[in-house]
Amino acid sequence: MEKVRILIADDHALVREGLRLLIETQDDMEVVGEAGDGNEAWKAARELRPDVIVMDVSMPDLNGAQATERILTTCPKIKVLAVSAYQDEAHIRQLLASGAVGYVLKKAASQELANAIRVVARGGVHLDPAIAGHVVGGYVNPVTGEIGDGGLSPRETEVLMLVAWGHTNREIAAQLHLSVKTIEGHKAKIGEKLGLTTRADIVRYALRRGWLRDE
Repeated sequence: MEKVRILIADDHALVREGLRLLIETQDDMEVVGEAGDGNEAWKAARELRPDVIVMDVSMPDLNGAQATERILTTCPKIKVLAVSAYQDEAHIRQLLASGAVGYVLKKAASQELANAIRVVARGGVHLDPAIAGHVVGGYVNPVTGEIGDGGLSPRETEVLMLVAWGHTNREIAAQLHLSVKTIEGHKAKIGEKLGLTTRADIVRYALRRGWLRDE
């Protein structure tokens, strides 16, 4: 099995060492390089062409968002997973707007980071469950709790976004701390309200709403 090739970008050597040790315990992953700031990350990305970059948000020279945007301009196939202590909406949206496809908090369990790397490596999007609500909130009417003409609830919107980003029912259930049966129920209601019967329909809907980039 081909391993996921990973570049670690963080300005703290101890953090990089910890991430390397964690990643190297996974049989399907390998660390191909490290960078101590955003500019180093950009240079290393061009040279090493990793599958995934585990990117710190706050770094000297270029911050995580700036480095991500520059990297994806020249290496659009690389997936960037932000790893940060920040969980405020401004930082989260800045990273996602720059092209990152995942955001994990540094306080997350080690297995959560490993799972996030796998998700983004295969083309999905991963949001730490602790911050998923911040992202969804931006798409939901704060007064009515509805989105667009479909009248989705905030929870239904959250499920729809995660489906569009490539998560399975089991993965969504784990992220939202719900049962698989409950997720299936939400998906059925979404289908009734929006007329989305296939995953292709959901992806097209997500593209129109700006939840996905059409690469």
